[in-house]
Amino acid sequence: MSMRRSPMAVARRARVRRGGSLALEICAVAALYYGSAELGLLQQQVRGQVTPLWPPSGIALAALLLRGPRVWPGIALGAFLVNIALGPSFLAVLAIAAGNTLAPVCSYALLRRAGFRSGMNRLRDALALIFLGAFTGMLVSATVGTGTLVLTGVLDAGEFWATWSVWWTGDAVGVLAVTPVLLLLRSARRPQGAPLSRWVEGILLVAGTICVGFVETSATPLLFLGFPLLVWAAFRFGLAGAAPCALAVSTFAIIAAAQNTGPFAGHDLFTNMITLQAFNGSVSLTALLLGAAVNERAQTEREIALACGQLAEMVTKIAASDRRPALPAGEGEREARDTAPK
Repeated sequence: MSMRRSPMAVARRARVRRGGSLALEICAVAALYYGSAELGLLQQQVRGQVTPLWPPSGIALAALLLRGPRVWPGIALGAFLVNIALGPSFLAVLAIAAGNTLAPVCSYALLRRAGFRSGMNRLRDALALIFLGAFTGMLVSATVGTGTLVLTGVLDAGEFWATWSVWWTGDAVGVLAVTPVLLLLRSARRPQGAPLSRWVEGILLVAGTICVGFVETSATPLLFLGFPLLVWAAFRFGLAGAAPCALAVSTFAIIAAAQNTGPFAGHDLFTNMITLQAFNGSVSLTALLLGAAVNERAQTEREIALACGQLAEMVTKIAASDRRPALPAGEGEREARDTAPK
């Protein structure tokens, strides 16, 4: 004898499954936030917790865009775990974690209101990510975090703006460098039917990026070599090539700044931070804008080709329907008489 489950039991089981899936997503976001924060703190510049590139901000915003606002507890948990070891007090940790959580949530809300698409195949999507997701949303974390350090006496009031600028640009560059890569990874597919020359060009681009990285971290001040690489990646591979390339170039520049080599040698911390953040911002802007423009152009070309194909098919059908066999003149008149009403 088979037993049928009641609708309430089925609904309860479905709720348990959804709850378990949500819990796993929250834990995964927290783990990614914490792990990327530990990597970012390797290059800390101010009080052990202010860095020129803060990858967790990019991971948090990407998680919200891909999985929705329901994963915000994972961001809050990850931010709390990171800051609890840094101090300075439990209340300060709560305030900083709240700021780090509110910033990507605000960025997410602004992007959704602007009609942002995660595929980033339009130039307006890149502009929205730059000015709303990065520059505007990250004001929250920088202001709350720096203000908390000043109020707790960790920083002097005169150090507010210098620390705030590093905090804000670090969070903003984290969004600009990390979020596009994660959004593109979700839709990444192995290219079908790509010629061998295309694969060779991709390998050459990776090799060129590595070579530029060695140059950036050497004693020679040649940071600008990253820009031709970005242009190449954007025009040949679109945003899928430009975004990872920008992340790599920015990472190499941060390493050079931490080692005080190349253009960062012989300068104080404030000057190096201005140089580094200006460079990283320029790299991210160049990659996003060029890559999005190339993607939008390619999308427009595909739509035009599709419209032309549909139009040609319609014309062919109309022409075929108008082709009727011609009748001799006598037969045509006789057919007209036969069909005429009597």
